[in-house]
Amino acid sequence: MAAKTEPNYLGDWLKFEEDNLYSRDQVTVASGQNLKTGTVVGIITATGMATQLAPSANDGSENAAGVLIGDVDASAADTPGVIIARHAVCSDKGLVWPSGITGPQKNTALAQLKALGILVREGA
Repeated sequence: MAAKTEPNYLGDWLKFEEDNLYSRDQVTVASGQNLKTGTVVGIITATGMATQLAPSANDGSENAAGVLIGDVDASAADTPGVIIARHAVCSDKGLVWPSGITGPQKNTALAQLKALGILVREGA
């Protein structure tokens, strides 16, 4: 019997956010992506659209701008989504990083999130 893998849920990584949706912002996820909850995102400066963090880019998406709250399938078209953009506590265990991200790049992104008031803690 094959092992079953359970998907990531919001409660797996979001441990605290401010009341009245203060921590959240609506975004548009750029087409061509299928992103999961907990994905660290950047904002493309020219379009204002969210995309998975791209540390080696130079279009704005190299800067961590928040964490995607729910799964967003933007494979075929730009799609609305919601991010945690400020004043929250997240668990590092549920965050989704781009493949190939280096330790220094991840540390830079964590510092950028911290500057937004998004604290990433180790563990549950």
